[in-house]
Amino acid sequence: MALFDEVTTIVPTPRRRMSRRTTVGVWALTVALFALLALTVLPTSFVIQRPGPVFNTLGSVQNSDGDEVPLISVDGAQTYPTAGALDLLTVQVVGSRERTPSWFELALAWFDPSKAVLPVDQVFPAGQTTEQRNQESAVMMVDSQKEATAAALTELGYDVKPMVRVYSLTDDSAAQGILQEGDVIRAANGTPITDTPALREIINAGDGAPVDLTVERDGQTLDVTITPQASTAGGETVWLIGVSTMHDYDFPIQVTIQLDNVGGPSAGMMFALGIIDTLTDGELNGGERVAGTGTIDAAGTVGPIGGIRQKMFGAVDAGDTWFLAPADNCDEVVGHIPDGLRVFKVSTLDDALGVLSAIRDGGDLGALPTCS
Repeated sequence: MALFDEVTTIVPTPRRRMSRRTTVGVWALTVALFALLALTVLPTSFVIQRPGPVFNTLGSVQNSDGDEVPLISVDGAQTYPTAGALDLLTVQVVGSRERTPSWFELALAWFDPSKAVLPVDQVFPAGQTTEQRNQESAVMMVDSQKEATAAALTELGYDVKPMVRVYSLTDDSAAQGILQEGDVIRAANGTPITDTPALREIINAGDGAPVDLTVERDGQTLDVTITPQASTAGGETVWLIGVSTMHDYDFPIQVTIQLDNVGGPSAGMMFALGIIDTLTDGELNGGERVAGTGTIDAAGTVGPIGGIRQKMFGAVDAGDTWFLAPADNCDEVVGHIPDGLRVFKVSTLDDALGVLSAIRDGGDLGALPTCS
């Protein structure tokens, strides 16, 4: 008995056609996957700015050897205990000219109020490498520490003497073999020099004539003569000795600020406040957590900085309650203050000290200037 008929044919069940809705869904999913792939790999021309590490100027940090050291230390004067925090804030940049974030990363950043999307040229100028930017940022940090120290010590009544120091020489410098990096220029043609504009004015007034400089090097005083070279700037002839200089100071006491891998000038005001608190009896901030940002010069003028919105979010994340903001940044502050943070407007070191005094002594905070 046969179990199967050899001539029997099996007809497959007809395949069901996809509905129009299913077809549209498949194509939409395919397009979405390709779009996601494009968002991930296509190059962009933007970078992302986000809150960076927060450092308490009254606390300690790890140095390059991994040892815990005070962020601010002083030799040559009595110091006092501190409490709470005077936090300086930083921002981090995600991406560089060599490697920008993906479109997907940028899309996520657009909807995060603690982040900002910026054109890469705004952060990394054309023709400047990441390494060059980092070097420039490091120099600005050194300058800000000196300006902050000068502002703080001047506020405390110390005698601070400004001076001009040679930072570097150009390759074709007229001063090659005459000046060295680190030299302090004390006088030009017999006139005492305390800032670079005064030196530049004397050099150009000679109209190319040799200029006599009094220089201090390794504790010795030297008299040298340099013949400037002509250059053109803005269609006018200027005379140069081929050096870049930095503003420096003779300090009566030694203040050391230890902060590695952080650049830029925006911590200046908080450095100055930290130095003052370290050198004065009592707690400048009343033991509270206060954050702030702003450049500072030796005269105590507070200047604007970048990334203030990200810094306000960084302050909240660090547990700070009060925030000192440069007056010139107020247009970026209004409408963007995170919950739990109270922001005060400051234009000078004295303004900042006034805010701290009100916080410490329970003063009328409502009478203090704010961004509006």
